[in-house]
Amino acid sequence: MPTQKTNVEWLSGMAFKAEVNGHEIVLDADEQAGGENLGPRPKPLILVALAGCTGMDVIAILKKMKVTPDYFNVEVEGEVTEEHPRQFTKMHIVYEFRGKDLPLEKLQKAIDLSQERYCGVSAMLKKALPVSSEIRIL
Repeated sequence: MPTQKTNVEWLSGMAFKAEVNGHEIVLDADEQAGGENLGPRPKPLILVALAGCTGMDVIAILKKMKVTPDYFNVEVEGEVTEEHPRQFTKMHIVYEFRGKDLPLEKLQKAIDLSQERYCGVSAMLKKALPVSSEIRIL
């Protein structure tokens, strides 16, 4: 079975450097938690992973359907517990589109295919918490 691996090296204070697919990401805590705010916190990157995964799927599927939006944005909001360990309890994805000739049924089909078949991040997260979505045509 294929595997993926990452390495996160401590720099100083609360800062860590990760290398992902040949790209460096610096993670850090905010000043209140002892960091210097040199980079994002780790937890929101889960939201980024979900948005990026499903967004790439949707664009690839729409391209095959010969539908090209002028603008496409994926916003993901995660509800977090107040007690420790602070964790996501649910996530909501908003797919925003702008452009001409954007058939709603094709947009919905692309999103459904991403959510039900292709997006591995979504599939993994759905095992742990509810993930909902909506379409907004701007």
